Amino acid sequence: MTKPALTIHLAAPRGFCAGVDRAIKIVEMALQKWGAPVYVRHEIVHNKYVVDSLRDQGAVFVEELEDCPDDRPVIFSAHGVPKSVPQAAEARQMIYVDATCPLVSKVHIEAERHAEAGLQIVMIGHAGHPETIGTMGQLPAGDVLLVETADDVAGLDVRDPEKLAFVTQTTLSIDDTADVVAALQARFPAIVGPHKEDICYATTNRQQAVKEIAPDCDALLVVGAPNSSNSKRLVEVAARAGCDYAQLVQRASDIDWRALDGIASLGITAGASAPEVLVNEVIDAFRDRYDVTVNLVETAQERVNFKVPRVLREPA
Repeated sequence: MTKPALTIHLAAPRGFCAGVDRAIKIVEMALQKWGAPVYVRHEIVHNKYVVDSLRDQGAVFVEELEDCPDDRPVIFSAHGVPKSVPQAAEARQMIYVDATCPLVSKVHIEAERHAEAGLQIVMIGHAGHPETIGTMGQLPAGDVLLVETADDVAGLDVRDPEKLAFVTQTTLSIDDTADVVAALQARFPAIVGPHKEDICYATTNRQQAVKEIAPDCDALLVVGAPNSSNSKRLVEVAARAGCDYAQLVQRASDIDWRALDGIASLGITAGASAPEVLVNEVIDAFRDRYDVTVNLVETAQERVNFKVPRVLREPA
């Protein structure tokens, strides 16, 4: 039986970013250095396949520091943690390694510098997301105000409209964030922004690649986790860019084949915490059902690399 033809537009860049790659290496190197178990506070990155793989190697994932014993190393996830967490680890004389993405740490430093200059901080981010919690936790409770949408700006109750600065979560939609920034600047003309945009290079590049391929696709799949902010944003970007059917899938087993019946072109990308093995799994699933032609669409090249903490590069 002849398979129907399908063109897959494969977005590039996609998948792992430098911060995710570094965080995974940190856990693997910690296991090599100290042996199992090594504890990890929160999922090291938002991807079940990655977390399960590290768990199989001896990593133990917990939600709070209180769930960790004093005598085993603990790693803080790539999303960052409030200042109170490493302080508590130090008080317990624990060995800890901070796997916070350096680009998230940059936002932390910005927030602290603005606060030292007497500015109140407005954070653009998603309530309850670990990165948002970590960034807001760099300063005393109440010193950082959170907004999620442009509509939220009207309800802000600030100390002094002339002394404000804003920072953002690194994994937001570029377009949505621009709307929120515009609303902040319209209401508070004196508000100070970051020297360089807080949305990270990987988030920006993956969204731009999706914008490039989405208009040519009957459907688009984002390989990623449902709790991954940057992956969910890719779905939204695809829909806005003109793709009628954009969905998030964790594995090939999640594909809704009935919804894809009759398509001739498909876009595929992956969130920054999704490994390439899962992308290949999805492509192979389509090869089983279609005569597939893969069209690689590369909109940027990434050469960013982050070093792991020195403690992991020193002898045990």
